[in-house]
Amino acid sequence: MATKTNAEIIRDGLWTNNPALVQVLGLCPLLAVTSTVVNAFGLGLATLLVLMGSNLAVSLIRHLVSESVRLPAFVMIIASFVTCAELLMQAFTYELYQILGIFIPLIVTNCAILGRADAFASKNGPLPALLDGVMMGLGFLAVLVVLGGLRELIGQGTLFTDMDLLLGPVAADWGIRPLENYPDVLFMVLPPGAFVGLGLLIALKNGIDNHREKRREATVVEPVAAGSKRVRVTGQVS
Repeated sequence: MATKTNAEIIRDGLWTNNPALVQVLGLCPLLAVTSTVVNAFGLGLATLLVLMGSNLAVSLIRHLVSESVRLPAFVMIIASFVTCAELLMQAFTYELYQILGIFIPLIVTNCAILGRADAFASKNGPLPALLDGVMMGLGFLAVLVVLGGLRELIGQGTLFTDMDLLLGPVAADWGIRPLENYPDVLFMVLPPGAFVGLGLLIALKNGIDNHREKRREATVVEPVAAGSKRVRVTGQVS
């Protein structure tokens, strides 16, 4: 397998092979907890930490684990890091941990994490594997936050409310309400709104990719063979 450059790993995680918009993995937490920005940000950070730790650990043991126990070993590693993330949230952001509930331990079953461990970390060195975990985690986190902001803004007319649950008292006044007397749109707060919001984000990404591809094709100039000349032939050729 050809080794990817750092630029390719970064581009894959953030855009080209984004786990939420392209691979469409981890939809259960993605759609369930993105009703607000703080919920999305909290789950995204936990997923990012697990991706970083599991990718690095899998890469370090990739030559020590036999093929027969490879996947069970990866799941155990992921479960260990999920437990660490769960304990950290219980210790420092307990109220947010209670809100996210079962979706923190369910990070173990997130296909994006196991997929990166099997497809990339188990075949590459520690540094590329760690970078891949960081970029995939940031790409997933970005989609979570954008979707959470979209649903919170349209559904409740607010943005960044209750950020103090994650960042402490310094973020207590971050919440904003752009419109007074905003009529709540319950549809966007419920699960169907999450599907619609994610569909809009995927459509936006595909539209941007198609536009860039058309611009790239328009700028391509077919090369003309050196020394070629137009020859006019008249009369009969025998």
